[in-house]
Amino acid sequence: MPDTPIIAQLPRLDLPAVQALAAPEMAAMDALIRRRLASDVVLINQVAEYIIGAGGKRLRPMLLLLAAGALGHRGPDTHQLAAVVEFIHTATLLHDDVVDESDLRRGRSTANAVWGNAASVLVGDFLYSRSFQLMVELDQLEVMRILADTTNTIAEGEVLQLLHVRNPNTDEAAYLRVIERKTAVLFAAATRLGALLAGADASTCDAMHTYGLHLGYAFQIADDVLDYASDAVTLGKNLGDDLGEGKATLPLIHAMQHSDAATQTVLREAIQHGDTAAMPQVLAAIEFCGSLDYSRARAQQHASDAEAALSALADNEHVAALRGLASYAVSRDH
Repeated sequence: MPDTPIIAQLPRLDLPAVQALAAPEMAAMDALIRRRLASDVVLINQVAEYIIGAGGKRLRPMLLLLAAGALGHRGPDTHQLAAVVEFIHTATLLHDDVVDESDLRRGRSTANAVWGNAASVLVGDFLYSRSFQLMVELDQLEVMRILADTTNTIAEGEVLQLLHVRNPNTDEAAYLRVIERKTAVLFAAATRLGALLAGADASTCDAMHTYGLHLGYAFQIADDVLDYASDAVTLGKNLGDDLGEGKATLPLIHAMQHSDAATQTVLREAIQHGDTAAMPQVLAAIEFCGSLDYSRARAQQHASDAEAALSALADNEHVAALRGLASYAVSRDH
């Protein structure tokens, strides 16, 4: 009986190659965003342009475009739905920065630091409502259902995270519930919607959802590692922000679970009081317990699970790009 031939996969694309592949579709999305951001209320234009123009990798809308492309679909509907995803994400950033009292994002002042909390919240609301106008125009009930469920889940995640602020009893399971709702669900919605627009069958849509969900977990865990392992210039935000906001993320949770009683007391008090002055002791505990390595391993497992979900797809350059993003999620430095 002849051996089954082994079909070689295309090599993973690195981030610049992924961005180059997606560039034409992203440019079309950007043009649509500029058109649909316009308002006769000047402050809306100022704040929205400030946020949208801040740069960033725009990973979530790119995922939608790549997922659709992986299944052979391109077109104005993907540009419009990618813009919806970007508007939803941007609205959450505006609201997050107000709730967290952040003053720095991507290396520059947050909108709330420039215009105040009220303007940031209200422009975030504008972006949410504009995103729903755009999705309604597509007139696809399943698209609207997915995005309505997703935005509701994100809101739940915001509240759930608030309940865990300054809570030293937050464990890994609770932490994962928060990042699933706050981050992973929008990744999963983006990749599922790309498949849906491509007319994929239910199992393929589910596979793309699984890919996006695990990628979101990997991305957020890796992001939380960087808050204890990077520097402010590279990271684009203040180091120790998570601790200052009283957030127990995975490196700190792991350190608390594996420290002696005296160190646990120091860590618990640092969380309860958002005490960045305790950062040296916190970093020492995290290093002693191997908490960064543990967290990186957890992120890598999710990245591997994301990549495994792509086995349901016929290989092509867009699939290689999605595999590359799984690697990038856990290897980046900002």
